[in-house]
Amino acid sequence: MRLFTCWRCLLFVCVASFSLNIQASQTENLVLGAQRTDVILRNIADKRVALVVNQTSILENQEKHLLDVLLAQGVNIRKVFAPEHGFRGTADAGETIKDSKDQKTGLPIISLYGKNKKPTADQLADVDVLIFDIQDIGARFYTFISTMHYVMEACAENDKELLVLDRPNPNDFVDGPVLKPGFESFVGMHPIPVLHGLTVGELAWMINGEGWLKSDPDSCKLKVIKMENWRHGDPYWLPVKPSPNLPNDQSVRLYASLCFFEATNVSVGRGTYFPFQVLGVPDPKYGEFTFTPISTPGFDLNPLHKNKTCYGVDLRELPFEGGFTLRFFFDFYKKAGKDQALFFTRANWFDLLSGSKELRTQIIKGLGEEEIKASWQNDLEAYKKLRKKYLLYEDYR
Repeated sequence: MRLFTCWRCLLFVCVASFSLNIQASQTENLVLGAQRTDVILRNIADKRVALVVNQTSILENQEKHLLDVLLAQGVNIRKVFAPEHGFRGTADAGETIKDSKDQKTGLPIISLYGKNKKPTADQLADVDVLIFDIQDIGARFYTFISTMHYVMEACAENDKELLVLDRPNPNDFVDGPVLKPGFESFVGMHPIPVLHGLTVGELAWMINGEGWLKSDPDSCKLKVIKMENWRHGDPYWLPVKPSPNLPNDQSVRLYASLCFFEATNVSVGRGTYFPFQVLGVPDPKYGEFTFTPISTPGFDLNPLHKNKTCYGVDLRELPFEGGFTLRFFFDFYKKAGKDQALFFTRANWFDLLSGSKELRTQIIKGLGEEEIKASWQNDLEAYKKLRKKYLLYEDYR
């Protein structure tokens, strides 16, 4: 994996492609965990350090990467672990990431989305503490939290410390079906809703506290570097796109509701410059809006319905404050008509995304959205009680 020789160049590319009004979006006086350098340095003094980071691990007005800041402070960083999409965050979803070397610093870059998803004992032999600093978007199937889980397991198994540098949750809602036992996978490792309403720091505490790690019963030696001046419900828009196909705040807001289409024949716009903001199928019955997925560097090189005209809907200007809805899914399922029997092209994948077979069964049986949502409420209420045990910040107003 070839790396940029200059992080400033990398950040320019990321910020340019992630067209957001940063100043208008940030909570006043917000201090990220990664910006509390004095606290971080106290916790890693005289220790050998590994970072679990990607292109979102930036601070100081989005101008510096955490790696550069810590190296400038003389921190003994031994290596970098990279999640899905790689150290630069440019690899396609599901693309195998290979180990490499940072051309700027010479540090080894070890993939956690290649040969192994969990750091091995050998990879941690020359490390005392790991730092996790990756921007999550609050959805259960967004794989960075699965990477965090495996890092926690590796730390517990190998007696290493873990620092999680906390960042806001831009989809800070509690909604959707809760994952059921037997449906654990890399797109859902925990019995939490589709939108879990936690920061990564709070989720790490929950994983630890609930005994969800399959390793040492004493769990992970975890510390969370909290944010300052943030509370649940505060708006937050991301200054850098968190993965190749979430290029702006609208895509981030729609992601949880549109991701289920990835288990169907419906394109979510991969192979365009507006993924997760449009929906379409190569059939005019699905709508008047058209788009054509093509091989698009930096987004998707081999998208669904490549080089075919898709008909559907454009959600780019749709007022949508976030949360979870099935209305888009029901709209396309209804339009499928006689093709409904073939709508779920990857039924098992849909079940893993939803966390059970129940949602797919309910849709096929013809249940409406309100009836389906009502069936989640007992699980959601139990989860909300559990969630309160692990909150590090003032809850919703």
